[in-house]
Amino acid sequence: MPSSDRSNPDRTRPGHGPDNRPAGPDGIHAPWRMQYLETLGRAPAVPSSDSGGTFLSAYWANPQADETNHVIARTSRGMVLLNAYPYANGHLLVALGEPRPRLLDYEPEDRAHLWMLLELACDLAERTLECQGLNVGINQGRSAGAGVPSHLHAHVVPRWAGDTNFVTTVAQIRVVPQALDDMARRYRASWVGMRQTLE
Repeated sequence: MPSSDRSNPDRTRPGHGPDNRPAGPDGIHAPWRMQYLETLGRAPAVPSSDSGGTFLSAYWANPQADETNHVIARTSRGMVLLNAYPYANGHLLVALGEPRPRLLDYEPEDRAHLWMLLELACDLAERTLECQGLNVGINQGRSAGAGVPSHLHAHVVPRWAGDTNFVTTVAQIRVVPQALDDMARRYRASWVGMRQTLE
């Protein structure tokens, strides 16, 4: 008669893992999400009338709040900032200060400046995160997926092999492994070095 599981310490009980913990996935700890969760149900802050009505315009009009708003780099015409709701770790947004809904609504020199900021954001992501790839793009108009259709902006999304895996497919969520404040500090440290190189 075969020995039972109790008499064989090398075998785990059904439904338990090899270290005798209950079977199932380990927890994904994201304590920084509590700040967001606690705001659910509250009335959103209303941007001032001179901000253009979007968070991008409000951020542009308040450079003294760049650290709080996770603005990484600012020029005379635009800015590079962390996306508060990232598709992947280190997701950056690039926007000009003046809100326009379409790329061709900007003057040629403004479009050239936007492209310069986009190149800067790509360089920043690669230097800081040593990512294996980048998704770079613009969603112009709500039909194209723009979350802020009245203020054109570009996305720079760092990518790694396997960064979108079964969790995205099965649970329909993305796992972002680093808090925004920590990521902003990393980006700012890289930006300081880049500015010295560019000047």
